[in-house]
Amino acid sequence: MTTPTTSKSILKRGALIAGAATLGIGLAAGLADGALMQNHSAFAQPIQLSGVQTQLPSFADMVDHVKPAVVSVRVKTSVAAASAEDGESGIEGLPPGHPLERFLRRFGEEGQGPRQGKPQPRQGMSQGSGFFVSQDGYVVTNNHVVQNATEVQLVTDSGKTLAAKVIGTDPRTDIALLKVTEEGNYPFVQLAKSKPRIGDWVLAVGNPFGLGGTVTAGIVSAQGRDIGSGPYDDFLQIDAAVNRGNSGGPTFNQKGEVVGVNTAIYSPSGGSVGIAFAIPAATVDSVVASLKKDGSVARGFIGVQIQPVTAEVADAIGLKEPRGALIAEAQANGPAAKAGIKRGDTIIAVNGEKVADARDLSKKIAVFAPGTKTTLTVWREGKEREVSFEVGRQPAA
Repeated sequence: MTTPTTSKSILKRGALIAGAATLGIGLAAGLADGALMQNHSAFAQPIQLSGVQTQLPSFADMVDHVKPAVVSVRVKTSVAAASAEDGESGIEGLPPGHPLERFLRRFGEEGQGPRQGKPQPRQGMSQGSGFFVSQDGYVVTNNHVVQNATEVQLVTDSGKTLAAKVIGTDPRTDIALLKVTEEGNYPFVQLAKSKPRIGDWVLAVGNPFGLGGTVTAGIVSAQGRDIGSGPYDDFLQIDAAVNRGNSGGPTFNQKGEVVGVNTAIYSPSGGSVGIAFAIPAATVDSVVASLKKDGSVARGFIGVQIQPVTAEVADAIGLKEPRGALIAEAQANGPAAKAGIKRGDTIIAVNGEKVADARDLSKKIAVFAPGTKTTLTVWREGKEREVSFEVGRQPAA
C-alpha cells in the first residue's frame, strides 16, 4: 500500500458520500462506499514482480576475470627539500617562513658549523594503481605515480607484495612502464583495439585512497578531451567514480579490454564529481611499445610555433573554411625552416591527410619516427604547395 494511492482513494470516497447525501440516496452511497473499500483493499496487497526481469547490467563475471590483473602501486620517492634559508621546508606545526620556525631551526643548528644553504633530499611516499599487460610481469601505470621513485612495490589483488623497477616513463602522455623483479606467470589484460563509443558502459578498477581493489561503473561521457596537460591530450571522459589513488588504473569495456588508463579528475572538492579522464588505449599501446624497447619515446618534431586558424584568419588568407595550423614562427635551422616553411604559411595536410587544427598537426607529426620523409601541403599566398619534409627529433625538454 502506498500513501499517495490511499489518500486518493479516501478523497474519492468522501466525494461520493457527500454527493449521495445531497441527493438523499443512502443506498447508492453505501454501494459506492463498499466498492471503494474493495478497491482500497486491492491496493493494500504487496506488489508482485513475478516474471519481471531487470535490464541493468551486471559486471560480476567480468570483474572476476580482470580484477586479479590490477595492482596497487606503492612508491618511495626522493625529492630535493628546500634549504632552511628559503623557508619552504617548515617545522611540523608551523607554516613555512614563520618567524618562530626560522628561530627554532637556527637555534637547533647552532654549533653545527656554517650552513651551505643547499637543498637536502627528503623521502616521500605516493600511491596509485596499475595493471599487468603481459604474463612475464610488465605493468602500466602513470608517470606521475612513479616520478622520482627510489623504490616501487606492487600489491596484487590477493595481497602479495612484489618489488618492481621502472623500465621507462613518458611525461608527455603521463605513462610509465614497470616490470616486477620476481619471475612468474602473472594474470594480465589486453588493450582494446577499437575506441569505445560515447554512452558505452565502462568499469574502473583501482586503489582509491589506498583502499585497495575497488570497482566503479559508468559510461564514456565524451572523447578527445583537451585538459591542458600537454600537446597530445586526447582523453576519454568517463563518469565512473575515480578518486585519488586511482591514477594509473585501467578502465575496461564490457569485453574486459582496457580502453583507457585513469589519469586525472575534474573536482572542485578533491573527490569524484563524475568527471574523470583516461588516456586512450591506442596511445597507451604505442607508448608502451616504445618504452619496452628503448625506455623512452622518440617523437617527430617540426620546429615551429603554431596557432589555430580562426574564421577571421581563414577569410584573410583565402581559405574557404577554418582548418590547418598557421605558422607563427619557424625555428631557425629547424626541420620546417630547412624545408622552406616560413611564417604566415598554413599547413593543411600531412602526407595528403587533412590537418584539422594546430593540435591535430602536433599529433600527426609526433607519430613519425625522426628522419622520416613526409610531404606537407602548405597554403601560401592563396595557393596550395607541396613541400618535402624530413621529420626531426623532438627535444627531451
